[in-house]
Amino acid sequence: MRTFLAAFAVLVAIASGCAPGENGASPAREVDTALMRIGADAHADAAPAARESARPRALRELPDFTELVERYGDAVVNVDVVGRTESSGARGDDALRDFFRRFGVPEPEGGAQGGAPLTRGMGSGFIVTHDGYILTNAHVVGDAEEITVRLTDRREFPAKLVGADRRTDVAVIKIDAADLPVVSIGDPANLKTGEWVLAIGSPFGLDNTATAGIVSATSRSVGGGSPVPFIQTDVAVNPGNSGGPLFNLDGEVVGINSMIFSQSGGYMGISFAVPIDEAMQVRDQLVKTGKVVRGRIGVGVQDVDAALARSFQLDKPRGALVSFVEPGSPAQKAGVKPGDVVLGVNGKEVEQSADLSNTIAGIRPGSDAKLSLWRAGKARDLDVKVAELKEPEQSASTRERGKPGRSTEEDTRLGIAVRQITPEEKQAVDTDGSVVVEEVQGGAARAGLQPGDIILAVNDQEVNSIQDLRRAADKLGKGDSAALLVERGGARLYVPVRAG
Repeated sequence: MRTFLAAFAVLVAIASGCAPGENGASPAREVDTALMRIGADAHADAAPAARESARPRALRELPDFTELVERYGDAVVNVDVVGRTESSGARGDDALRDFFRRFGVPEPEGGAQGGAPLTRGMGSGFIVTHDGYILTNAHVVGDAEEITVRLTDRREFPAKLVGADRRTDVAVIKIDAADLPVVSIGDPANLKTGEWVLAIGSPFGLDNTATAGIVSATSRSVGGGSPVPFIQTDVAVNPGNSGGPLFNLDGEVVGINSMIFSQSGGYMGISFAVPIDEAMQVRDQLVKTGKVVRGRIGVGVQDVDAALARSFQLDKPRGALVSFVEPGSPAQKAGVKPGDVVLGVNGKEVEQSADLSNTIAGIRPGSDAKLSLWRAGKARDLDVKVAELKEPEQSASTRERGKPGRSTEEDTRLGIAVRQITPEEKQAVDTDGSVVVEEVQGGAARAGLQPGDIILAVNDQEVNSIQDLRRAADKLGKGDSAALLVERGGARLYVPVRAG
């Protein structure tokens, strides 16, 4: 401002016909000098603004969720359930529940004498049709005898369970109402890590509570047999949030809040949501037929890590490594073999094992699928006819460890001690394998090989005896990575072991 006033004074002096300044400079030159200073100051003043505009938008402004909550909050509902369990300990010690503490699950509170204990639980849901179809979690309502839905205007409705899908943890319930507010459905494929998201639900029964955070990861596999590519966020979710919607900044639902990772039972900064596109596919089938039909080809697969990639001559860790092919399955009929790495299905890339399971599950049974495989260092394609996935019967799998006095042989190259399985043991554990691991050390222990593992093959070479194992190990140089196909607890998987 001082520079501007000085220049203005010079201009006034020129207009008044004043004489040159004391230093002998002409008025015109003083004007030029003043204007140059004005330009320099203007450039200096613009620099912070330019720097500010160059900063990422997320660093310049925080999102305002008020409009989103006002517009769609009424479509989020509270879900109360009443049911019965066989006993107070009926929920058991399921490993996935221990690792990912679900919330809103009914807990026993006692019941009538001589009957199963009465349970009460709570969760959340959101309305997807004006006539009362509501999405929530299967673990909230799947075992309920009574379901009550409470709206934000305090109206309550009894709800009917249309269907529940345990694999995706998605359920559909229906209330008898009309002209209800509904949410807008988005596309989770457009989500990016770091993007702001908002959850609305009923944590601890506090209806219509909004919590915000960011997307921590997309397509997260949590194991435990779940085929869902979860959305991971750091949004605060707690007991009662289960089944509630996860919104993006456009006000679109992109997921259903389903589980958290916790060592305490409460929120610890990691939560997971079922992508809404997966949930809507389930909803469509549940509404139409009351069940979900999925495709299967009959293979057991695992992720490919760096060591396995080297063992199978892959350029990088990718794809789904086939560790087991079910006899008589579509995969076996098509020629798929253990050791094949599935890199794509119908032109869609398979980056990890969960991608294969999800893609095949979404193919209509009876349809053909083209598998892009990597076998023995070469790419090839196979056509397989997709069958219908049936829920497997639960069966206890056992394995018998070695007993004192039984003969073992050491393979120092692989760092294991093994022995031959007796015919009685093979029958007891129902295995085709012949060599069982007794002790592990060194690289085998670091790779995760365990006593009791049954070795079926080494680098696709079948192992039917200790001699077969030794011959396969002798082909390895020091530091080479060997892919051991093992059977563990009734399942098959590859373990990469570096030779010593």
